[in-house]
Amino acid sequence: MLFTAWMVLLGVLYYVIRPWQVGLWAALGLSGAAAIVYGVRRNRPRRPRPWYLLAGALLLFVLGDLCSAVLNSDYLAPYDVPFLVDMVYLAMFVVMSLGLMGLARSGWAMRDRAGVLDAVTLILGLGLLAWMFIIEPRFRTPGLTALDQIAAVAYPLADLLLLAMVVRIVLVARWSAPVALLAAGGIGMFVSDNLHLFARMDGFWHIGGSLDVGWMLLYWGWGLAALLPSMVWLTEPRPAPTAELSGRRVVVLGLSSFIPPMVLLFQALRGPVRNAEGIALLCIAMFVLVLIRLLDAMRIHRQALARERMLREAGVGLVAATDIAQVSDVVRDTATGLMPRHAEHRVILAVEEPERAAAEGEQPGGGPRPAVLCRTGELPPEHADQLAGFDTVLSCPLAPADGTSGGHSIGTLLVAAEEDVLQTLRGAMEVLALQAALALSRIMLNDEVNRRDSEAYFRALVHNTADVIMIVAGEDEIRYCSPSAAAMFGREALEGNHLLDLVVPEERERSAGYLLRARQERRGETTDWTVWGFGDRRLQVEVSSRDLREDPAVGGLVITLRDVTQRRRLERELTHRAFHDSLTGLANRALFIDRVTLAVDRARRNGTIAGVLFIDLDDFKDVNDTMGHPVGDELLTSVAERLKGVLRPHDTAARLGGDEFAALIEDSAGTGAIEAVAERVVRVLSVPVPVGDQRVPAGASVGVATTRHARDGDELLRHADLALYSAKGEGKGQWRRYQPALHEALVERLQLKADLDRAVADEEFSLRFQPVVGLTGAGTVGFEALVRWEHPSRGTLAPGEFIGLAEESGLIVPIGTQVVRQALATAARWPTRAGLSPYVSINISARQFRTPGVVADLLRELDEAGLPAHRMMLEIVETLLLHEDEEVWADLAELREAGVRVAIDDFGTGYSSLSYLRQMSLDVVKLDKSFVGEIAVSTQQRALVEGIVQLANTLGLEVIAEGIETQEQRDILADIGCPFGQGYLFSKPLPGAETFPWLVDDLDAPAAH
Repeated sequence: MLFTAWMVLLGVLYYVIRPWQVGLWAALGLSGAAAIVYGVRRNRPRRPRPWYLLAGALLLFVLGDLCSAVLNSDYLAPYDVPFLVDMVYLAMFVVMSLGLMGLARSGWAMRDRAGVLDAVTLILGLGLLAWMFIIEPRFRTPGLTALDQIAAVAYPLADLLLLAMVVRIVLVARWSAPVALLAAGGIGMFVSDNLHLFARMDGFWHIGGSLDVGWMLLYWGWGLAALLPSMVWLTEPRPAPTAELSGRRVVVLGLSSFIPPMVLLFQALRGPVRNAEGIALLCIAMFVLVLIRLLDAMRIHRQALARERMLREAGVGLVAATDIAQVSDVVRDTATGLMPRHAEHRVILAVEEPERAAAEGEQPGGGPRPAVLCRTGELPPEHADQLAGFDTVLSCPLAPADGTSGGHSIGTLLVAAEEDVLQTLRGAMEVLALQAALALSRIMLNDEVNRRDSEAYFRALVHNTADVIMIVAGEDEIRYCSPSAAAMFGREALEGNHLLDLVVPEERERSAGYLLRARQERRGETTDWTVWGFGDRRLQVEVSSRDLREDPAVGGLVITLRDVTQRRRLERELTHRAFHDSLTGLANRALFIDRVTLAVDRARRNGTIAGVLFIDLDDFKDVNDTMGHPVGDELLTSVAERLKGVLRPHDTAARLGGDEFAALIEDSAGTGAIEAVAERVVRVLSVPVPVGDQRVPAGASVGVATTRHARDGDELLRHADLALYSAKGEGKGQWRRYQPALHEALVERLQLKADLDRAVADEEFSLRFQPVVGLTGAGTVGFEALVRWEHPSRGTLAPGEFIGLAEESGLIVPIGTQVVRQALATAARWPTRAGLSPYVSINISARQFRTPGVVADLLRELDEAGLPAHRMMLEIVETLLLHEDEEVWADLAELREAGVRVAIDDFGTGYSSLSYLRQMSLDVVKLDKSFVGEIAVSTQQRALVEGIVQLANTLGLEVIAEGIETQEQRDILADIGCPFGQGYLFSKPLPGAETFPWLVDDLDAPAAH
């Protein structure tokens, strides 16, 4: 190199031309300093300051030499240098040590405690040697001034510090030519300085001697080191200094530790030991330093084991990972575990697409880039933004060592933290990145295999699916069609045909618009087309599209056709069923309510009137119970047909449920027309319906409401319901229209219902007892208990005013329980005599009798009242027996076995009563007062009553006639053989307290009544 040649030339001239020695010597020093500055400018190391300090040290060295030359006129005389010049030299040593220390530490972001301990140990050992054999002997030389003594101590110590710095660089830096040149220059200076010190002390040194070679080596070596490009490695980040004892460090520590004992041994062999105490203290200090060094090594070893364990656990987690997210979680957790406690950090696992990684990850050296420390600003923007707030980032390439990624990186592991932390964990993070790269490579390989398998799967799926998949190019031309087209269209080769040719003519315009929107809006939507199928069948297909014209693999619209002919037919059928009654085909409640709402709105807009008819069949339940459900269904179907025949085509007939029908009359000019329809409905439905060989009554009650009194559909329906309620309350086979007064009646009924709830809780019910007497003079045989409601504001209410409401609300059960309890308690106190024990007859509703456990409850009430069972008679209605309920009949039989008598109340008003008299064993038949009222004026009615009495006598049943009000009625009944009766002829219903004097009088004079 030119610099080497230049320095050799200057060195030769220095020894040859003695008069020029001062100038040539200055040229050597200045050339070395200039070479360092030039090398820094050219190579641009990461941290140039240490190099500039070395250049400054060389300049101070030259300055000191020039000052010495100027102040010392006789170079051949003893070298007497002023103390000021010594200060320049000592300053040179300080600057030089700072430069060397900067090079030793500039590649680290943390303090090298191990290196410091090693350097201190070495300095102490060498310092002892220097003291014992160089400094102390000269220090004790007679005639030395204080400045000479300071110089005798300072220079050796400065040289030792220089040597320690050089050794440290050799130990910690990566070995290279600049490191070797720096070490050679430092050692040359150390040797020349110490030899110069001896010569100066003894007065033998002179300029131009052989000792100058060491300093020349310093100038040349350090200048050349700065000129080499590899000088930048000394200031680049490098792995953190390790506390492990390498071979070189063991040698240095061992030799340093042997120096004190060897000095003691040497002195002991030669005579008295000098400075024994100081040497002993130095031995202790060096022992402590070595011990600390060993403890640090043990601590680092434990940390390494912990990191190894965490990396091993990470390896297990990465092997189990099945996707990139799981790999990222394991890497992030492991990196967090490796970090020192409370260290702020952030981890990013940036995975690249395989194709991009293959294109960008190749390095000129054939492999991925190594892990490096870099500044956050040097990263790509997307990563720099995520790591904002951190200055330094460790970038570890993700390149699996097994070559599965083709030798390129598949991503980067970025770890941001403090630089000293990253330096410490650099090796562990590289291992973690390698493990993550292997896991990611495996996952990518599996994904690629699955993708290829999926492609084969979907290829087979397209070829075997029932859906027809087409690729449509410009002008709606079919460019590709899946094989399933053969089953749908009867031919597979549809390529080249126009798609719209497959659509029926009436839908082609709409279908063309769908294709146009698919291209313009670039979004798929689903619609239905009707196409020509195999054999010219019209098929309904569901069409979906996707615009893939920009996809080079497709280059067109992807149209999918699915045959939904059967599904659409089922949907239409289900929709019809959802809004129509399955039995009659009429609209159901949901459709009817919807049409009523729309009709009310139209009527308001058009100024017309719409009306609603609520129709309820009379006695339909009896028909269903006695003749069976098939007959009931035929009756409902016939009613529906008659109803449709009465209405106009645009009116709506509906079955709301059970035996409830409705009709919607629209566009009517007035309420009269709607009421006329109601009249026709009542008249048409009054004609019995022929079902098989019998005619079934189909009478109906109708409620009418119009939009004249209704604001919306809901109110119109409520009004029709109120009108129907009014019609049924006034008798069967009638119609009534809504009037505002009906609403008031409903409000009153609701109030009465609320009062009835309270009355049950407060037990506001009392009893009246009507005597049952013998018509032939047998006296009083019993009483019928009749309930009354003692209303706080309305006074005493008869059963007809609240029993119907109690039946509807279910309150009849607790009311019946209270009636039974009061009646039995009263009967238990009635006086009796031998052969005559009056009974109490209690009406029990069908709903109460069907209550679970009713027999046990009745028998328990008898037992608690202390009344014998034969003194209680239960009056039941015929409707309880119409259902042929075996459980009801079994309960009645159980009561009769216990001694309770059973009577049929209001006999003759029900349906087919005589058949039940033959089927069941009863005790009493109570003739309804409707028979008794006409017995004196109608021979036919008398004959009917006489037949019933004779039938009862034949079946062994007692007969009690109700409602006897005249003596003539009593006499006729007695003549035809009716044994018992009750009515106002004998007594009105009596309060419970009045029954006792009645019975006392009756016992005293049995025939008085």
